[in-house]
Amino acid sequence: MSIALIILAAGQGTRMNSDLPKVLHEIAGAPMLVHAMKAGATLDPERTVVVAGHGFENVKAAAEDYDPDATVVLQPEQNGTGHAVMVTRDALAEFEGDVIVLYGDTPFIQPETLTRMIDARADHAVVVLGFEADTSEKYGRLVMEGDALNAIVEYADASEDIRNISFCNSGVMLVNSKVLFDLLDATNNQNASGEYYLTDVVAAARNAGLTATAVSCDESETMGVNSRAHLAEAEAAFQERARAELMTDGVTLIDPASVFFSHDTVIGRDTVIEPNVFFGPDVTVESGVRIRAFSHLEGAHVSRGGIVGPYARLRPGTELAEDVKIGNFVETKNAIIDEGAKVNHLSYVGDAQVGEKANIGAGTITCNYDGVMKHKTTIGKNAFIGSNTMLVAPVSVGDEAMTASGSVITKSVDEGALALARAPQVNKPNMARKLFEMLRTKKAKKAEGKK
Repeated sequence: MSIALIILAAGQGTRMNSDLPKVLHEIAGAPMLVHAMKAGATLDPERTVVVAGHGFENVKAAAEDYDPDATVVLQPEQNGTGHAVMVTRDALAEFEGDVIVLYGDTPFIQPETLTRMIDARADHAVVVLGFEADTSEKYGRLVMEGDALNAIVEYADASEDIRNISFCNSGVMLVNSKVLFDLLDATNNQNASGEYYLTDVVAAARNAGLTATAVSCDESETMGVNSRAHLAEAEAAFQERARAELMTDGVTLIDPASVFFSHDTVIGRDTVIEPNVFFGPDVTVESGVRIRAFSHLEGAHVSRGGIVGPYARLRPGTELAEDVKIGNFVETKNAIIDEGAKVNHLSYVGDAQVGEKANIGAGTITCNYDGVMKHKTTIGKNAFIGSNTMLVAPVSVGDEAMTASGSVITKSVDEGALALARAPQVNKPNMARKLFEMLRTKKAKKAEGKK
């Protein structure tokens, strides 16, 4: 059976106190909306429809950036969850299959849960996702009779007996597309809020002689984000899960609570991550790597056997081959560093190609920017770059070549050559004493003039 996703993302989120639409606030380096889309994408949906309202253009851009084939439709007025699904009617006019309704501010629904909902749909027209919660919580209640869902009752409308039910509504729903819009048409907005509720689909289904059921998941999957405090809680929940999964997969985290991952971080087994490491988006670390303390990685790939840090920063476009060493206070950007090369101390390597087993001395800088354009530096195999070398790009250093410490290299260096580019040293006898005496006298006169 084909699957279509509807992701509701039209709300402003006034409690966020933000100009940014609620669903674009980030968890682990990605908008909440993207987390919801990723969960649904595991089902290989035929269609993905995002319902946007507040900040429509920004939400549309974020959705299409993740999935260029996604359709984004406008809900001009937010008249309830049922109305939000109604506005997808034209986008799904030719679709035949099952429709799953997700929420852009509920980012943690797991793919396994969605699969169980699909399995349950075989015997029912409507499947609702529920969870067990404390009966004091003011969630809507799922009234079950065996495996049949008889009703969804909002907390405000519930009797004391209904409120004592602990099985609660998450809002996530799966409905066959053949009946979805007919069921919505059978609902109304005759309620205190004057809105169309998606939950009314259950009663409409029963009135039409159709059945509904509910599938249970862990309450943590249904966490909604409505405030900055919720956002922080969601970030913490994501990180806790990511850490646990990586350790289960064979990654060593010396101090798990101090390491932060992105939504798409990939790390191979037997990698060791020391405390206070941050992974931004688009980082892949292969097996057997050591990421040392206080390092920051984003948009980078680290191959097997690499050592990074401490206090290293790998920026987007960094590609480290096997057994590369990146040391303390080293920054790389758009740099391809080949097998066995070393950049050990206090260096910046940007817009560069570094050959196998090259050694980049402390304080080396590839001067890649002329104020208008970026330029490339190429360093050959087994080259040795002396400490405090400035490589003024575009420039290349050949295989097995060397630069002398303190050199400013503005012309390419041939293979096997030694490049020296610094002014000759001149020693002037007794000049230091004379200079110090002159400065002290000047300082004394200045102090006397202030009295």
